Amino acid sequence: MSQITVENVSRLEAAWIWDGDEGATADRGYSEIQCNPLVIDGVLYGTDANIDLVALDASSGELLWRLDPYEGLEVAEGRGVNRGLAYWANGDESRILFGVSRFLIAVDPKTGKRIETFGEAGRVDLKADLGRDAEGLQVQANTPGVVYGDLIVMPMRLGEGPAPAAPGPIRAYNVRTGELVWRFNTIPQPGEVGYDTWPAEAYKNVGGANVWAGMSVDVERGIVYCPTGSAAFDFWGGDRLGQNLFANCLIALNASTGERIWHYQFVHHDVWDRDLPAPPNLLTVQHEGESIPAVAQITKSGHVFLFNRVTGEPLFPIEEVPVPWSDLRGEQTWPTQPLPTKPAPFARQQFSADQISDISPEAHREIMDRFVTLRPHMPFMPPSKEGTIIFPGFDGGGEWGGAAVDPNGILYVNGNEMPWVLTMVDATVAESEGQRLFLQNCAGCHGADLKGSLAQNVPALTGIQDRMTREGILERITQGKGVMPPFGFFEERDLDALVDFLVSRDGGDRHADKSAKQETANSRPWTHTGYRRWMDSKGYPAVKPPWGTLNAIDMNTGEYVWKTTLGEFEELTAQGIQPTGTENYGGPVVTAGGVLFIGASKDGYFRAFDAGTGEELWKYKLPAGAYATPSVYEVDGRQYVAVACGGGKMGTPRGNYYIAFALGE
Repeated sequence: MSQITVENVSRLEAAWIWDGDEGATADRGYSEIQCNPLVIDGVLYGTDANIDLVALDASSGELLWRLDPYEGLEVAEGRGVNRGLAYWANGDESRILFGVSRFLIAVDPKTGKRIETFGEAGRVDLKADLGRDAEGLQVQANTPGVVYGDLIVMPMRLGEGPAPAAPGPIRAYNVRTGELVWRFNTIPQPGEVGYDTWPAEAYKNVGGANVWAGMSVDVERGIVYCPTGSAAFDFWGGDRLGQNLFANCLIALNASTGERIWHYQFVHHDVWDRDLPAPPNLLTVQHEGESIPAVAQITKSGHVFLFNRVTGEPLFPIEEVPVPWSDLRGEQTWPTQPLPTKPAPFARQQFSADQISDISPEAHREIMDRFVTLRPHMPFMPPSKEGTIIFPGFDGGGEWGGAAVDPNGILYVNGNEMPWVLTMVDATVAESEGQRLFLQNCAGCHGADLKGSLAQNVPALTGIQDRMTREGILERITQGKGVMPPFGFFEERDLDALVDFLVSRDGGDRHADKSAKQETANSRPWTHTGYRRWMDSKGYPAVKPPWGTLNAIDMNTGEYVWKTTLGEFEELTAQGIQPTGTENYGGPVVTAGGVLFIGASKDGYFRAFDAGTGEELWKYKLPAGAYATPSVYEVDGRQYVAVACGGGKMGTPRGNYYIAFALGE
C-alpha cells in the first residue's frame, strides 16, 4: 500500500476515533492498551483497556461487537495486559485467538462469541501441561501466538522474582480443539539436550526461560523462531548454576513437531533480566554476494544479532568477551558473554561520569552525588548490595514493540537510553516473617520501602490499612486485578503474616515465629529493592540525552543509514535544549510509500518519518499515549494507519481509544 507517501503524509488527518469508555460496562480493573490490532476484511479487531475484545468497522470506527472474555464464566484473577491477537481461517471456518490472564481463548470473528468447542467453554488453561504442577503460580498470556497450519504456538509470561515461578515450555495447540500437540521444554529434563547446563534437579523447581515477547514463523520452511527470557529468579542464580540452556536463546523449532533445529544463547546464566524482548524479524539480506534468508533479533542491551535463518550461522562475527564475577553469596556468574561485532549497538553501553546528565548544573550535581556511591558501571557488572547501574535499562535498548524491516533489508528500531539501578537485599535478615515474604514476593514491584513506582503505575502500599480492609487486601493478593497477577501459592499462615506486615504501622506482625523461617527448594536468600529507573528530582533521566532514539540499520552491511531522537520534553525544548527524545514503548511500522509510523514516545504524539532519511514529516497529539505498534491497512481503496491509545506507561494519563488516520478527502 503506497497511497500515503513522503510527499503527502503532511495531509494526514484523523479519519475516526473510537472511545472505548462510551457505553462500556463497569470497570473490571483498568489495564493498558498495548495491542497491535488485526484488520481483516474491513474489520479492525483489538482489545481495550479492560481487555475486552472489540470489532470495529475499519473505515468508520463503528463498534460492531464487544466481548467480555469472561462473560458467563467465574472470574478469579486479574486480566493482565494484551499485546495482540492471532487469526486462523480455513474455508468457511475462522477464529480469533488471544490471551487473557492464563487462558487462550477462541472467538468467532463474525459473532463475537466464544467458540465453545475449543478447549473448555472456548478457552484453554495454559497452567496445564507445563510438565510440573503450577498451582498458585503466575502464568499469563499477554502476547499473541503464531499460527502455522492448524496449530497455534503460544508464548506466556511468568513470575520473575525470588518467589516460586512456573517453568516456561513452548507449546503448540490445535486451533480447532485446543488440544496440546507438542511441547518443547526450555528447562531441559533428563535425557534432553541442554540438561547438563543446569543442576541435576533444576527442572523440578526452577522457573522461567519462557517466551513472553512473541514469536515469528517462516511458513514456507515450517520453522518457528522463539526468543526466550531469563530463568527465575532474574537477579540471583545460585540455585541454577551453569550456562542455563535454553534461557535467553533464539530457538528455531520445527513448527509441526516442536523438534529443535538450531539455537543461539545471547546471555549465559542471566542475572540481569536480559530477556529477549521482541519477536525476531525475518528478512532477506545480500551477504558476501549471496541472497540469504535471515533472522534478526534485537536485544534489551541494544544489539542486533543476525543469523542465517535456516542454519543458525551468524552472518556477522560474534565474540565471547570476559565479564566481571559476582560477589553475592551463593552466586557464580558465567565468565564470558557474547557480543556481535556488527552492527554497532543502537544504545550506549557504558554509563561513565562523562555521561551524567548536564541539562542543568543542579541535575548534574545530584546525579554525581549518587553515582560515586554505586558500583562503577560496565556491561554485565553483576547485581550487588551497593547498587549496580543497568544501562541500557531493564526495558532496553530494545523492548517489546520490536523492530520493522523493509524488502531492502533495512531494519528500523526504536531504543531507550534510560539507566536503572538494581540493589540487592539479603532476605535472610528480615525482621519478621511478613517482611521476609514481602521482600521475596512484592518488593520487586512495590519497592522494599513500599512506595511503589509512579513511572511503572505500581501503587504505593504505605498507608494501605487506611484505604482497604484486611479482606480486600487478601482478595487482591490471591486474585490480582488489572495488571497485577494473582499470588495463589501462599499458605493461609503466610497470607496472614504478609497482611500483618502491610497493615501494621511499625512493620511488625503477629506471625514472626523465627522457627517458621526454613529454607525450601523455592526459597532464595536474596531479593532486591525493586525495578527503579534512575531519574533526577525533576523526573528526567540521569544520563545525558538522547533518551529515546529511532534507528535505521542496513542489515546487508551492518552499517547505520540514519539515527534520530524520538520524542521530546517540550518544556526542555522551550529552554533551548535540543529535543532529547523520551523513553518509548511500542514499535514502528514502515510502508511501501517510504513512510515510517510510530507512537511510543512519552510525549503522546504519533509521528511519521521519512524511512530513507529519518526526517520527521508529521506529528499528531493523541488523546492518550500510543504504547502499541500501529497497523496499516486499506478499505475501499483508501489507506489507513490505526493505533491504540491507552496511555498509562511511564506515569502518563490513561485512556481507552483507537484512532485511525488517512489522507484528507
